[in-house]
Amino acid sequence: MVRGGWDGHSPIEATDRFAAVLQDKGYRVAKSESLDAYLDESLLAETDLIVQCWTMGTITPDQLAGLTAAVRAGTGFAGWHGGMIDAFRNEPGYQLLTGGQFVHHPHGFVDYKVRPAPGSESNPLVDGLTAYAVHTEQYSVHVDPRVDVLAVTDLVDDPLVPDAAGTVMPVVWTKTWGEGRVFVSALGHKLDDFDVPQTQETIVRGLLWATR
Repeated sequence: MVRGGWDGHSPIEATDRFAAVLQDKGYRVAKSESLDAYLDESLLAETDLIVQCWTMGTITPDQLAGLTAAVRAGTGFAGWHGGMIDAFRNEPGYQLLTGGQFVHHPHGFVDYKVRPAPGSESNPLVDGLTAYAVHTEQYSVHVDPRVDVLAVTDLVDDPLVPDAAGTVMPVVWTKTWGEGRVFVSALGHKLDDFDVPQTQETIVRGLLWATR
């Protein structure tokens, strides 16, 4: 687990929560508060899953190269919200890896529903999931059309983005990067977002799915 950047997304507390879940499932979990973890080739080669929660910040070319090479070789890469898709805003190479990038959210927290994307209902990551309500940030994202979108939402009215209300926006997606699997959920701004059972379950399924 690589965690840091902006403290507003509670990178330590959020990753500790999912570390406990993974440990209960038999994972051995190591934690790093430095992006230099991505420079350790031998460590990454032995790592089956990288869970990143690092909002904004910068990543060096060598750190990015280490991360992308590890995923290409089969290490899974997974995370949620800004810790995954609002990291390293000035690095298009990182955005290619994640398959999407945060661009905007309405002011404050809003009420909206998340539902399986059409055609994804039988995917094991969202199997049994029906539309459910959340009260949190609603991300607008730019998404690579090659990703596999598994859950979506309808954008709420936002005076800063006229005529966007009702637009279907991806919330959860997966993709591959070489031999590696990548999982992203746009949910998870605050710790109690994970108290919503469907949000927690989808992320846990995503972490397991992305694991080598």
